This record gives sequence, C-alpha cells and structure tokens, in this order.
Amino acid sequence: MRNFDELSEREMLALAISSEEEDGRIYADFAERLSGDFQASAQVFRDMAHEEGEHRRSLIELYQSKFGEHIPLVRRQDVRGFVTRKPVWQSAALGLDTVRSQAQSMEAETANFYRMAAARSTDASIRKLLGDLAEVEAGHEHKADMLVAETAASGAASDEDEANRRNFVLRIVQPALAGLMDGSVSTLAPVFAAVFATGQSHDAFLVGMAASIGAGISMGFAEALSDNGSLTGRGAPWIRGLICGLATTLGGIGHTLPFLIPNFQTAISVAIAVVVAELAVISWIRWKYMDTPLFSAAMQVGFGGVLVFITGILIGNG
Repeated sequence: MRNFDELSEREMLALAISSEEEDGRIYADFAERLSGDFQASAQVFRDMAHEEGEHRRSLIELYQSKFGEHIPLVRRQDVRGFVTRKPVWQSAALGLDTVRSQAQSMEAETANFYRMAAARSTDASIRKLLGDLAEVEAGHEHKADMLVAETAASGAASDEDEANRRNFVLRIVQPALAGLMDGSVSTLAPVFAAVFATGQSHDAFLVGMAASIGAGISMGFAEALSDNGSLTGRGAPWIRGLICGLATTLGGIGHTLPFLIPNFQTAISVAIAVVVAELAVISWIRWKYMDTPLFSAAMQVGFGGVLVFITGILIGNG
C-alpha cells in the first residue's frame, strides 16, 4: 500500500476516477435495495449515482487533457487511510437508517480526500476541479437526511418511516417476541415442577438450563425454516432464527438463574419476581410494537403464565 502523500497528481486523479465509479455503483445498489419499500429514498440515491457518474466524466476529461489516454488502476484499498467498505451485495439486509449513515460516511471521506488532494496539487485546473468536487461531496453528506424534509409534504417521508417500522417489527420484534414468550412461559412448568418435586434448587437449575437451551435451539430452527422471507418480507431466515433462538434461551434462563441460590425459599421468591418482570416486559413489547392495549396484553400474558406456573406446581407436588 502507498501513503497518500506519496501519490503524484496523475495517481491522485486516477484514484479519484476509480473512487467516483465505485461510489456510483454503491449508490445504485442502495437504490435497488430500497426501491421496494422506500421509493423516495431510492430516487435520491439514483440521483446521487448519476452525479457521481458526472464527476467521473469530468475527472476523466481533465486526466486525458493532462496525462493522455491510459488511466492506471489506483483504488482506495491501494492507499492507506481509506475505509474498506463491505460490498452491498454481501449484506443480507440494509435498513434505511443504515444506508443513510453509510452514505454520509462515504461522502465525508470523499470530500476530505478531495480537499487534501486539492491542497497538494500545483496545477491550477486540477486544483480547481478537486476543490469544486470537495464542495459538492460535502453537500451530499446531508442529502439523505434532507430527503425527510423534502418529501414530508407529499407524505413520502411518513410512508417510509412506517415501512421502516414495519420491517423492524417483522424482522426483529416478532421473532424476538415469539422467543421471549416461549422461553419465559413454556419453561415455567418444568422448572417449578422440578423444584417442588425435589426440594433442591440445584436440580431445578439443571432442568431450567436444559429446557431453556433446548427450547432456544428448537425455536431457532423452527423460525429459520418457517419461510425464507422472499414473500413475507421478514428478512433473512438465519437472522430471524438466531434472534428467536437467543430470545427463547434468555426468556428461560432468566427465572432459572435464581436457583443457583442454595436456600430453597429464597430461590423460589427471586424466581417468581423474575417471572413477573419477564411477563411485564413481554406485555410492554406487545403494547409498544404490536398495537395491543397494555391492559389487554398484560392480562393475556399473565393468564397464560399463571396457568403454566400452576401446572408446574401441581405436577411437582403430585
């Protein structure tokens, strides 16, 4: 790799040309990824891709007039100091906020590069073009955020925010909620059945760990294999499966850990308190993201939890 201050003007222009081509392709990829749910933002990135193409043409024309027809391949990864960017096609899912943030980072880096290159250039025409491009790229830093204000009147921004929220609920909240409910509720019966049957906290802890981890693995695979997300819009199946599996395990382990306490009565008291907290969190999530009235969510979750809890006690004392 070369240091930036070792590049000649010819190499700096070649680097600028390849960078503009790469950024244009990235913005086109962003537009393609967002076109399904975020039409307004997708159009912004199409426009930005077109502008990057215009910048590239201007740089090529200047290069040809100064150095001839052959343009050496000088890329960002050949020069120290540039951020290595993961190709868009390798990303399973890109949310609107992630794309906006990445675009801001790209433009800030490019603008800084043009400023530094212009400062080092001794040729007036090269210095002018690089300085002008630095100003344009600096303006691009805020273009994605400006989209919200520009489209608010037409309702596009609110539509995109709603689509963003819907995707978050489908791909993150729903699998996590399913896991938490299964882990928190379904493991109650075996854990409390074990503790009341044996009278030993450690035995209940082992049963709870086995039930939590086993349920996490089962729920994870079930969620991942339920659909591939192509028709439902629920995103990458292995991500949903991982979220669901971890949430299931977490939901079961929460009321299992108190049974590490040697004292039987203390362990049960703490475990019950944890169960109440778990059910409260589940009710809050259903109210916050699933549009379920808070009282109704609490009653439904609490009723199910109480039934399973009583089942565990009855079996343990049987």
